[in-house]
Amino acid sequence: MNDFLLIFRRDFTNKDAQPSPEELQNSIKAWQNWFGGIAAQNKLSRPLQRWDIAGKVVKSNKHVINGPFVEIKESIGGLIIVRAENYEEAVEIAQSCPILELGGNVEIRMASDPEG
Repeated sequence: MNDFLLIFRRDFTNKDAQPSPEELQNSIKAWQNWFGGIAAQNKLSRPLQRWDIAGKVVKSNKHVINGPFVEIKESIGGLIIVRAENYEEAVEIAQSCPILELGGNVEIRMASDPEG
């Protein structure tokens, strides 16, 4: 098994692209079910903190700010690490991610072996 980072992104700056409060509320159950399904298959490797709870950003001048809050059109809304045999299996997991229903996307990256 390999570890894959799934990065959830969507447009957080365009007011017209924002889901309604009702859509966000309705998506909570979908997220819970999705995470639960991954965990039930023992494929949830390491869940990470929600992006809006904690984090730091180190700027080029070595100044540290609370974050990660970026000022770009498409922002990271969260990420997790899952276990999968290969990219194809990681894609299968990502294809049922609730962020897709909100107009977002999922970037998939394989974690590299620190010794190889």
